[in-house]
Amino acid sequence: MNEEVFNASLRKFLKTLGVGAQREIEKAVRQALADGRLKGNEKLPTNATITIAALGFTQEVNGTIELE
Repeated sequence: MNEEVFNASLRKFLKTLGVGAQREIEKAVRQALADGRLKGNEKLPTNATITIAALGFTQEVNGTIELE
């Protein structure tokens, strides 16, 4: 295994995941605010799961997104 290729590929995946997820979450929150489903002061329990089926690997991350 080439460590440099592996690390670069992993960083690229995580950057794409982070940027894409942030964009979609921001869009969903703004839409929920516009629709009146959120007031703007919520704390939103959040979880994400990353799975690599070929490895039998699953990692879950839990947190909270605060709007105020």
